[in-house]
Amino acid sequence: MAHPEVSAFLQQHPHITTVELLVSDLNGVIRGKRIERDLLDKVYDQGFYLPGSVMALDATGTTVEETGLGAEEGDRDRLCLPIPGTLTIVPWQGEDRAQALFSMFETDGETPFAMDPRQVLVRANERFRALGYTPGIAVEMEFYLIDLERDPNGGLQPPVSPTSGRRMSSKQVYSMDDLDDYDFFITDVIETAHAQNIPADTVITEYAPGQFEVNLNHCDDPLAAADHAVLLKRVIAQVARKWEMEATFMAKPYIDEAGSGMHIHLSLMDQHGTNIFASDDPEQNPNMRWAMGGLIAMADGVQALLCPSINSYRRLAPDAFAPTSKTWGYDNRTLALRIPSGGVEATRIEHRISGADTNPYLAVAAVLAGVTEGIQNKIEPPDPVEGNAYEQIHPTIADNPRDALRALEKDDRIKEWFGADFVEMYSICKWSEVRLFEHQITPLEYELLLPYL
Repeated sequence: MAHPEVSAFLQQHPHITTVELLVSDLNGVIRGKRIERDLLDKVYDQGFYLPGSVMALDATGTTVEETGLGAEEGDRDRLCLPIPGTLTIVPWQGEDRAQALFSMFETDGETPFAMDPRQVLVRANERFRALGYTPGIAVEMEFYLIDLERDPNGGLQPPVSPTSGRRMSSKQVYSMDDLDDYDFFITDVIETAHAQNIPADTVITEYAPGQFEVNLNHCDDPLAAADHAVLLKRVIAQVARKWEMEATFMAKPYIDEAGSGMHIHLSLMDQHGTNIFASDDPEQNPNMRWAMGGLIAMADGVQALLCPSINSYRRLAPDAFAPTSKTWGYDNRTLALRIPSGGVEATRIEHRISGADTNPYLAVAAVLAGVTEGIQNKIEPPDPVEGNAYEQIHPTIADNPRDALRALEKDDRIKEWFGADFVEMYSICKWSEVRLFEHQITPLEYELLLPYL
């Protein structure tokens, strides 16, 4: 019998000939296979196979053998099963291409593969549901548009707008002129996202030339929110390529410009649909305080998950609207955890620690874990912060991967939420990357040391 989702989709899109089967790896990079249309029904019924080692790749795309998922186990396959509701068209490929998102299981088809970040979020979401609240989750992602041509020194540079013929060079945050210059790109991103049922709605210019932010509408399913974020990054990258530009979600592509973050907004609704964070004075709302307390208590342990690469830590610089301390408060962008202004019923937490390079599944899981721990255990936070946190003294978050990984490894709560096996594998992969990057000699070392030593 034909799978109902497949049957309805192919009937609606008769020109589809090829389908891309997508899986998000440890770093949020899309992996997968392509199949012909005639195989889609079988794949939806039986799944398809990929080696489990795709979840143990470093920044070069190479299997980290120390994880045991490579040659040691014969590069063994796992079963990938479809995520309902993700079968959609691929507009940038014309009318004949479709895609669907999959998640990885053991070969019995029932046991989740513990190393799949989406399965980590499934696990975290199940524990979070014990609170009895319905989440409202929205993700904001910052990114840069980059010219395919490098500057005279071989460095990155913003693209030239085909609309105005000028290259963005100033920090005109929220500039309408810059939005007009790139309206062709922004419109294409929003229309493409909607064609794929991704609820993207708002785009703004950010704090640096060529930097933009795109917002996703809130939804009540943490898994869907993370799915949307993973797929939206692909949309942005592909639409940029279509217009002969490059989009990057590096946390810090320019050392002298603002970094790119991924902010997660969270509200909690009770069984009557009432936002439990809503209050005229949200800093004194017990649920808000406990949620903030839990997020701060777990901040050290999840830092390595939220800042996954060497480049991630370059973003965590003072006076750059990136968090450097374990702080919270009302409508203050110098803090790690912000309560945005707005109507009382829209009171929520804005979690600002994650870089744009973070795997959305792991970032959402980290937020759910911190909030749950805080509310269940009634963890009181430090006092809320007013004013410029960069000019004050507060407990800091790790500014390097070594400290972050050590904190990850010793926090038993992280192992409970993310799985001890996953934490061990993640740590092995990221220590491998630390060694990879530290075993490089940079041009600056030659410039400053070679002539004199």
